[in-house]
Amino acid sequence: QVQLVESGGGLVQAGGSLRLSCAASGSTLSRGWFRQAPGKEREFVAAIRWSGGSTLYADSVKGRFTISRDNAKNMVYLQMNSLKPEDTAVYYCAAGLIATSQARGYNYWGQGTQVTVSS
Repeated sequence: QVQLVESGGGLVQAGGSLRLSCAASGSTLSRGWFRQAPGKEREFVAAIRWSGGSTLYADSVKGRFTISRDNAKNMVYLQMNSLKPEDTAVYYCAAGLIATSQARGYNYWGQGTQVTVSS
């Protein structure tokens, strides 16, 4: 069983930065970050393949967000720069066999961490 724990969320002003972390226990799998704003469906943010480290980003975050991993620590990070109020959401870490933008491709999910960007 894989357990995922996110951390690093908080309140930041527009234009600021935050770094989210996702700790995993149980196995090394590809990871994805998704987010869900109030009243909206969960949407893909970024993903990273555990073997090789190739990455995938949603168009809305390209050039602003960076996903990375630390193999030794079994950690994945999401560095978020130039944050906008529309980035406000609960951010979820997910783990699965492949790095994909599709939520159904992930078997394990964390509990989420709130990110709030004020204007």
